[in-house]
Amino acid sequence: MTNEELKAAITELLPAAIFEEGGQWITVNVEPADWHLLATKLRKDASLLFDFLFCLTCIDWKTHLTMVYHLDSTKFRHNIIIKSKLAALNPAIETVSDIWQTANFHEREVYEMFGVNFIHHPDLRLLILPDGWEGKKPMLKDFEDPINMIRL
Repeated sequence: MTNEELKAAITELLPAAIFEEGGQWITVNVEPADWHLLATKLRKDASLLFDFLFCLTCIDWKTHLTMVYHLDSTKFRHNIIIKSKLAALNPAIETVSDIWQTANFHEREVYEMFGVNFIHHPDLRLLILPDGWEGKKPMLKDFEDPINMIRL
């Protein structure tokens, strides 16, 4: 499937999708409220079959956060990037751990490092950081650690 055909298929699934130009892969910007439904369709649509979520991360832009999802179809060998802009205060988006199991640990990491609430996540708790770091969000640009003098 060509990039233009992928864009057409995604637009059919979510007419409100906005595409970024340039880059090797198609990048789609979606509203957080639309993400879970689109993710379900991308996974189940027989012509797309995005069955592998191989990267999930977050970016802090100081004014807002952006969730970034990299998807792959192991059958058709096409890739896309999905981005969703979240509010800086109380960022939240629906979990996709029920669609791709790899999201479970990725979402837990983003939760502890950036403070993103993944709605309906089955086990949203610290993954890497030790006890006592709950709610500290060390990957945010405004994080300060007076003991280790870390400032981004």
